[in-house]
Amino acid sequence: MVNLGQNATLGSFLVDSKGMTLYSFAMDAPGENTCYGACATAWPPLLTNGAPITGTGLDATMMGTTTRKDGTVQVTYNGLPLYYFSKDITVGDTMDEGVKSLWFVVMPDGLQK
Repeated sequence: MVNLGQNATLGSFLVDSKGMTLYSFAMDAPGENTCYGACATAWPPLLTNGAPITGTGLDATMMGTTTRKDGTVQVTYNGLPLYYFSKDITVGDTMDEGVKSLWFVVMPDGLQK
């Protein structure tokens, strides 16, 4: 399930069912993921075995999936493949927001912060 999280700095943004922040990668095209190997170790994709579930406050029509090279299915929102950041350890961490102008939290309107 993809839900909304929030903090004073960023406002509302996408999180997983446990409250961990979800990011998008600026190098990805809509519906296409480019983060593999060492990149996917640092920024693991949000994977699903079925249709992703949309939490309250999010637009279910923006929720989707894309198939990765290894056949796993990655969750997308507004076409943006969703990722975690390996150094986010606790709920509410947003350590990767804006890093190298490539990684961004995803806002409820489906845009990058």
